[in-house]
Amino acid sequence: MIKQIWPEPADIDDERLEQLYTYPEARRWLAVNYVSSADGAVEVGGRARQLSSPADQKVLKLGSDLADVLIVGATTAMVEEFRGVHPDEATLERRRRHGLRDVPPTAVVTTGRSLPADAPVITEAATPTLVITCASAPESKQKAWEAAGAEVLIAGQDEVDLAAAVEALVERGLNRIDCEGGPHLFGGLLAAGVVDELRLTVAPLLVSGTHERIATGPSLDPVEMELASVLTEDGAMLVRYLVRNRP
Repeated sequence: MIKQIWPEPADIDDERLEQLYTYPEARRWLAVNYVSSADGAVEVGGRARQLSSPADQKVLKLGSDLADVLIVGATTAMVEEFRGVHPDEATLERRRRHGLRDVPPTAVVTTGRSLPADAPVITEAATPTLVITCASAPESKQKAWEAAGAEVLIAGQDEVDLAAAVEALVERGLNRIDCEGGPHLFGGLLAAGVVDELRLTVAPLLVSGTHERIATGPSLDPVEMELASVLTEDGAMLVRYLVRNRP
């Protein structure tokens, strides 16, 4: 069973876990989900899944089950073989109970170089995927994404403007945003000042190597966070941090 060790010790059943991971309703909220080894690696053998655990999978599923939209970098979508959300009965019940549409769209961020038109996140999605790109992305690529069933959103000229991208999602009523990586997207969202929460699972593994960290990109002034909760199961630590002084 998942146990809470902070702010106070408690056994956490599925109902309480859902309460902990429900997004605030009154405002835009962007939560970043990540798993890493205890020494900071974000993948083993090129995939994050080997770091995951049943508890991590539960909170990752809650992140998407309770979101209006998932946002993911194109490279991560390809490497992790994203297909968008295909809800099971439990997900449908949960989403309907929270007044959400049955299937949240996936928004894939790309400059155009790393997302082919036949990517599973586009062709196998249960609802049209949003491809967020920049104006300089080749027109032929944009048309190919649209022909494959995606909706293309332009945010920025030569690089994707992530603040504008998030605003475009909010304008579509997609306020609860679940980010599922990768490191460059997380770093870009931090630089844009739009991250509200980090949901980090620390796996009880040491892997060494030269792996990426959970956020990469330009250096920032440290972003202060406050601890919201700490859970544990089978040695894994599931930590929620909230960004302080959010506008």
